[in-house]
Amino acid sequence: MQSFRCHYERLGVASTADPETLRQAFRRRSKDLHPDTTALPAEQAASEFQLLKQSYELLQDPVRRRRYDEQRHGAATRPSAAKPAVAVAKGWSGIGERRPLSGGEWFSLLLLLLALLISVVLGLGVAAVQGRSWQVSPGWMTTGQTQEVRSAQPPDASPADGSDTPESALADGP
Repeated sequence: MQSFRCHYERLGVASTADPETLRQAFRRRSKDLHPDTTALPAEQAASEFQLLKQSYELLQDPVRRRRYDEQRHGAATRPSAAKPAVAVAKGWSGIGERRPLSGGEWFSLLLLLLALLISVVLGLGVAAVQGRSWQVSPGWMTTGQTQEVRSAQPPDASPADGSDTPESALADGP
């Protein structure tokens, strides 16, 4: 990356960008250039990040930005130099762009996985100590199935195992 680029090009925005667009561009580019998260050599990453920070500080202040724009337009600038900044700003949508996970993000995922495994082992251990079954059918499911079986049998039929069927005390029967 070159240090002679203008501040708008360094941030990758158009010269008409509003403060929110500047902030988003700075956050995006700072993730790419921060010495802790980039693959660039540490010295180069630090200097690029400092240049990016200076560009953002200048452009976020309305007075300094206006003076910079006046100075930039007053000097002889190449028209082709402004086009790449506009093309970059319009071409990047930010959605669907992937980046590799940082070390801290991998560590967080590892901790979450470890917490999940400990919870499962602890839950199964407590169930084993209390003598509970590890796989239990819900009570509503077994009750619903038995009611379907009883309703499928004729009312005067006796069960196949020879036991008596329970009758309700509230039933109006003969």
